[in-house]
Amino acid sequence: MDEKWQKMYEAAKKVQGFTAIGPHMEAGGVAAAVMTESGNIYTGVCVDTACGLGVCAERNALFNMITNSETRISRVLALMADGKNGAPCGACREFIVQLMEKDYRHIEVMLDYESGKVATMGELTPEWWL
Repeated sequence: MDEKWQKMYEAAKKVQGFTAIGPHMEAGGVAAAVMTESGNIYTGVCVDTACGLGVCAERNALFNMITNSETRISRVLALMADGKNGAPCGACREFIVQLMEKDYRHIEVMLDYESGKVATMGELTPEWWL
């Protein structure tokens, strides 16, 4: 595994942890790390609500990145509650594509950290608004 993915995995693992915020809200079951083209890593956790107005960990990490004045990502890693990786959901893919509309296809997404399986956003979202 290359050092960049390892740092991202460790950053996501560090913020992951289930927290009951209230009777209708919980957070942290899923954690994500995004790496910018400049090499910075931003993290986020999912926030789940009973009404469905929560936010995924990937978008939370991207909001953190945008808050810190960066908009260009190169890698995405999501760590699910079971410790496995997963691809971004449709809403997260849409957000990523709109963020980097002209060149989203090269963004790398970790699918399986243990085996090192990586896909690109172009492979996961091949035809956006054509």
